[in-house]
Amino acid sequence: MKYLLSIVFLFTVFSLKAKSLYVSVDGNDLNSGEEIENPLKTITKAISLINPGDIIYVRGGVHSYSSTISISKNGTESDTCFLMAYPGERPILDFSGTAFGKKGISLTGNYWYIKGFDIRYAGDNGMNISGGGNNIIEFCSFYENKDTGLQLGNGAHDNTIVNCDSYYNADPPDYGDADGFAPKLDVGSNNRFIGCRSWGNCDDGWDGYMRGATNVTTILENCWTWGNGYLKDGTNPGSQANGNGFKMGGGDNSNSQNLTHHFYLTNCMSFSNKAKGFDQNNNVGTMYMLNCTGFGNGSSNFRIKKELVGENELIVKNCVSYEGKVELGSFAIQETNSWMPPFYVDESDFITIDTSGVSAPRKEDGSLPDVDFIHLSEGSDLIDAGTNIGLPFSGSAPDLGAFETEIIQSNSIEIKEDFVQVYFSDEYLYIKNRNSERLPLHIKLFNINGQLVFEKESGSVDCKINTQEISSGLYLLTLSTSDWLFSRKLVK
Repeated sequence: MKYLLSIVFLFTVFSLKAKSLYVSVDGNDLNSGEEIENPLKTITKAISLINPGDIIYVRGGVHSYSSTISISKNGTESDTCFLMAYPGERPILDFSGTAFGKKGISLTGNYWYIKGFDIRYAGDNGMNISGGGNNIIEFCSFYENKDTGLQLGNGAHDNTIVNCDSYYNADPPDYGDADGFAPKLDVGSNNRFIGCRSWGNCDDGWDGYMRGATNVTTILENCWTWGNGYLKDGTNPGSQANGNGFKMGGGDNSNSQNLTHHFYLTNCMSFSNKAKGFDQNNNVGTMYMLNCTGFGNGSSNFRIKKELVGENELIVKNCVSYEGKVELGSFAIQETNSWMPPFYVDESDFITIDTSGVSAPRKEDGSLPDVDFIHLSEGSDLIDAGTNIGLPFSGSAPDLGAFETEIIQSNSIEIKEDFVQVYFSDEYLYIKNRNSERLPLHIKLFNINGQLVFEKESGSVDCKINTQEISSGLYLLTLSTSDWLFSRKLVK
């Protein structure tokens, strides 16, 4: 994945003074842990010994814990702290010994990169990110915990969750709170989920319910959710188990406080959930659904009917609904969705509606498995029928739904990150190229409607561009030279 190149770069450039520590199920916390032959026993001990830039390698096997692993140390922007599965191995962190109500991992620190773990059987959340920021959680699975698999709150912000799964989480006896992923309550802004799956959780796949925070943004790309609202054995635990796929916000007392959770979903699909696929749940913030697919959800595939507040907006473009209702308010800004003229959707539009393979193991690099489910079939009038919203597409126009039929990149253009950093801060767009050979640089910024809002040529490696005249929202930035192209979606 192009996005992950920047993460790989982080992993490869940690400080030369950094040390490595090893943890193994047959280790001993009296060891130094600095040699693979003399590992430590616990991650907790390893954390107490590291400094920013150090890396903890955890060997495969079942690591049993009877108390929470607390991570409060901080890395820095230049020296991330690493907690990693040893290459080629898959450690299981088993928290079945924890008391009911006790979390598996509690992450309150900043600048951590955690990769490659199964986290199961905790007495509460499998992992809880509380107040932490700029952390990366990659290729982890959270399952059969007694509350949400991965929850973010207490101002947690700017965290990236990549290629993670969360499933079969359930909270007895009421079964009313255990979601797959939950950026909710008093969560902070700019948390991002990329390539994640959530299924079979007793409450919701994703839950963005607000209490104690407002005006926060969450971004989801290429995420799948299904079968929520049920227990692992398929039984329905009752009406308190909501069963929505993507619950985009809301608040207490029918959100009488008008709390806003701005949810941006791109290339996401939600199917076979007990209730709704894409659910407003009385959120009055901005919601974007771009190239998303809803299929066979119990009450509605898409349901956003309550009026929004202020200048917030609902944008739904290039989406597909099949075997389920679409309930959108008249305020929705819609374009080229499958329920609009001239489209008519039936089973022949898809290669298959058989869901086989959606929960299959991920690829070796952690990316989603290849499936035919709900992909458009050859000859479907939903192919090349969408609106250009700035995302890559093949053919004369984008397809409708979560999956582009084929993406072809020109052989003459090299697509790579090349260590580019781009971000909005205050009223400026910052671009750090780190490669003087890639000059001059052609900079373009497109809004969510595919309109060019900014264009500039730069002959310097680092750029600082005043964007005071550009409104808040989701944008696509492209940087190019004669032989190189870089693109990134950004939220201002």
